[in-house]
Amino acid sequence: MSLRLYNTLTRRKEDFTPREPGRVTMYVCGPTVYNRAHIGNARPAVVFDVLRRLLRHTYPERQVVYARNITDIDDKIIAKAEAEGVPIGEVTARYADHYRADMAALGVEAPDIEPHATAFVEGADGMVAMIGELIARGVAYAAQGHVLFDVAAFPEYGRLSGRRLDEMIAGARVEVAPYKRGAADFVLWKPSADDQPGWESPWGRGRPGWHIECSAMIRAVLGETIDIHGGGLDLIFPHHENELAQSACANHGAPLAQVWMHNGFLSMGTEKMSKSLGNVALVGDLLAAGWSGEVLRLALLSAHYRQPLEWTETLLEQTKATLDRWQGFVRRSEDDEAAVPERVIAALADDLNTPAVVAAIARLSRLGDIGGMRAALAMLGLLEPTRAAPDAGIDDLVGARTAARARKDFAESDRIRDDLAAQGIVLEDGPQGTSWRRA
Repeated sequence: MSLRLYNTLTRRKEDFTPREPGRVTMYVCGPTVYNRAHIGNARPAVVFDVLRRLLRHTYPERQVVYARNITDIDDKIIAKAEAEGVPIGEVTARYADHYRADMAALGVEAPDIEPHATAFVEGADGMVAMIGELIARGVAYAAQGHVLFDVAAFPEYGRLSGRRLDEMIAGARVEVAPYKRGAADFVLWKPSADDQPGWESPWGRGRPGWHIECSAMIRAVLGETIDIHGGGLDLIFPHHENELAQSACANHGAPLAQVWMHNGFLSMGTEKMSKSLGNVALVGDLLAAGWSGEVLRLALLSAHYRQPLEWTETLLEQTKATLDRWQGFVRRSEDDEAAVPERVIAALADDLNTPAVVAAIARLSRLGDIGGMRAALAMLGLLEPTRAAPDAGIDDLVGARTAARARKDFAESDRIRDDLAAQGIVLEDGPQGTSWRRA
């Protein structure tokens, strides 16, 4: 059975064939760690977790290598640390731990590789080296302590988003600066003030732009061309468009990815969910409110990944009722494990058609095929033995809570406590500090 995936670059579903005989490579853009993840941030993590499970099932003879990065250098992170009066590393460690715990609660397996941007600034495979290559090839230029990619030097720019350059500029917030040759030229390197994080470079002390980070990390940990690059719909432009351009130029024309995949937006009411609009539902808050990670996961998979999904209380209630019925049915039985039904694999192999999988599980329930139900639910990550975070991650969160209490940030302290409680972790405060145990 062939695996067919929708490729944003070609705008059609295509038969998927891994490039290398021994492995399959996938990279998904991860979090910028300055705040808690909302449920819209969780959608790509869950979607590509299902794809990873499918790839392992489809190619059992190959190693499936999944990388998801941590962006731990960004202006929002700098601003957060300044507002709290704490080192940047404290902010990034805290929210990276929160993200891992939240995703684990949703049944998302940890990536095989989790590159941190700050670890790939310097070195032979780092961002400074890649920027130097782009300058040497005439597609980037230095100006006033900045380095910018010259969009006009890459004729295929706009191919991923399918829009002309003037349309993209009109639809985006473009920084106007006297050192830019073209309005759409984007920053690869920018100067850092003395009180900001920075690295030495041929263009002065500074830090990387957002887009170059992923290109450098992909090349360093997976190679010049990967099989699948994933992320949310909002990343097509400018982030992935810019990644595609700079990687092709740095890698002598080699494509960054064979297949580009993007999940649709979540909305609260009629508006796209976003932190800037303030209409977000945080994963930690949903867990603390009593919704299980499995309910949240199934709700995220209830619509096709490329389609929009409206996040409502009704959706969660209906999902919980369905999942309770299925899991109760399956767990009352001692039936032997069965193979994943062909109908389920066929649906997933058709561009991750999870609504068709949900319909197939409902049919298996009506037929009384408990083994098939169990295998199908496990394929979606809905029959995991535990949602608990690893002990090391719990210790880190307990430490972050202690630090929050010390600086009298009681809202953050309570949030961490509630997040751990949702995972079955009980905190006990005493004169010797805080200990924890599983409920």
